[in-house]
Amino acid sequence: MLTTLHQKKSLQLLMGLLTGIAFGFLLQKGNVTNYDVIIGQLLFRNMIVVKIMLTAVLVAMIGIHAMKAFGLATLNPKPGSVGKSIIGGLLFGVGFGLLGYCPGTVIGAAGQGSLDALLGGVIGILIGTGLFAAQYQQLNESILQKGDFGTKTLPDVFKVNEWVVIIHVALLIIGLLIGLEIAGL
Repeated sequence: MLTTLHQKKSLQLLMGLLTGIAFGFLLQKGNVTNYDVIIGQLLFRNMIVVKIMLTAVLVAMIGIHAMKAFGLATLNPKPGSVGKSIIGGLLFGVGFGLLGYCPGTVIGAAGQGSLDALLGGVIGILIGTGLFAAQYQQLNESILQKGDFGTKTLPDVFKVNEWVVIIHVALLIIGLLIGLEIAGL
């Protein structure tokens, strides 16, 4: 099945469209396309966004590595650096702080008709992406390569089997989710 998918670009586009629709629907049903919920998250009053993100990380982490273990997927980590992390974090944080949406929730909110998400968020993403692309060469030569750490993953860094890291991270995430529930957040 996966070989067929890799050979057929139209099938990939269709699956991407259907997955995107499902993702937006679930974001809306989870109420994380609601501006007040996002602001509640930023003020540490409503942790539903963190709970959804942690659950997604948990499911994806286990699912992707299980697929890898059965030979259904390969991982191709992209090289990272401190510079890339700082620039990405700043762009994400400024946009999130100013508008009150992250990239996923802003698209979901625009899809449900929120004009602030459409005009400020989607247009802001397009402008920001264009500006970043226009400055990419200069940024890449000056900032983005600083503190390069290559394609190392946590199992590479700790020199352990990937499942050792997965189990520990999964337990940490489950503990955080339980702690948030107990705290009533």
